[in-house]
Amino acid sequence: MHASDARLHSPAAERNTAPILAQLQALLPAQGLMLEIASGTGQHAAAFSHGLPGWQWQPTDYEASALASINAWCAGLERVRPAVQLDVLRSPWPSQLPEVVDAMFCANMIHIAPWACTGALMQGAARHLSAQGLLITYGPYLEEATPTAPGNLAFDMDLRSRNPAWGLRQLHDVVKVAGEVGLRLRDRISMPVNNLLLVWTRV
Repeated sequence: MHASDARLHSPAAERNTAPILAQLQALLPAQGLMLEIASGTGQHAAAFSHGLPGWQWQPTDYEASALASINAWCAGLERVRPAVQLDVLRSPWPSQLPEVVDAMFCANMIHIAPWACTGALMQGAARHLSAQGLLITYGPYLEEATPTAPGNLAFDMDLRSRNPAWGLRQLHDVVKVAGEVGLRLRDRISMPVNNLLLVWTRV
């Protein structure tokens, strides 16, 4: 079986790849080591590796079934390391992962995982980011001062019906758990379809 046969496809990842990549190209230095949390199908890892030629990429996912898809999408890409299964709630994280990284990227996990995973993500970033490292998260959030788009309200209801532990998070709650481990929100960037790209750094 050819490696490409294992590739899963996410329409959302296909749609948001270009706008996210444009932001990463503007935010990141020319080279570094990226740890991606919840890589999903692997489409982001493959596309971002092409678009960020100075970066090594370490994909991960909670689902063991996702690893084959990630590795298939990234087959032949020398700067993408083999995918590693990662449950952010387990500490320490797997020894196959790098001890120090220049950036971490996490798309669409915070709302499709129990709330405890958000704190665990922030703790992992505090442990593994270099002194000037960035944690970059992408997805929809709820904000007290901003009316929630109808599409996001419907999405939130759908998530909670599928799993009561899921759902869109209040941004101020995410800021709070980040602050508890020494991270602060540096940039809030509006993205298409009512998503946000958030950039977190050490305090």
